[in-house]
Amino acid sequence: MGSQLGSAGLLLVNTLINIYLFLLMLRFLLQASRADYYNPISQSVVKITQPAVRPFQGFLGPVMNRFDLATLAAGFVLKAVSIVVILQVAGFGMPPLVGVAIGSVAALANAILKIYFFALIVMIILSWVAPNASHPGALLVMQLVEPIMTPLRRVIPPLGMIDLSPIVAFIAISIIDGIVVGSLTRAAGVSGALVGL
Repeated sequence: MGSQLGSAGLLLVNTLINIYLFLLMLRFLLQASRADYYNPISQSVVKITQPAVRPFQGFLGPVMNRFDLATLAAGFVLKAVSIVVILQVAGFGMPPLVGVAIGSVAALANAILKIYFFALIVMIILSWVAPNASHPGALLVMQLVEPIMTPLRRVIPPLGMIDLSPIVAFIAISIIDGIVVGSLTRAAGVSGALVGL
């Protein structure tokens, strides 16, 4: 009974860490896509993630070329520490540091792909039910997916009223998730649950 409670507790902690990692990578992608910083949702994401990011802003400096390295570093360190602590508490001992680093990179990639996956679903639904929505959430989703959709739309023009580019984006996300994230997770030698799969 005690071990089941312990496992449930570790699973809960891992889930909460993965949700926070999701928010950190959302902050990273919003910055990279130059989404509206003053959007209330952007502001909330920044406020929630700032405690984790602040320590890294001192030595990594300001955002460079749209890429917020401090946020990436915060996500990487958070995930690496959580993998080590969870495996220690679960009784697996100290994992190899290379495996922890690879697992952390896999977790960051997984979170980024999930954000794009869900954002594309929301974008498709909005295009059907509220194509001209002005809600802050709708605007943010459009700004977030625009950097990946614009190049795809140049290559795959719409067929009349049908836009096939989201389908291609979903296929690309699935391939990257299966090949890249899957390979990294296997190379790390850690459970897929720890990475967030």
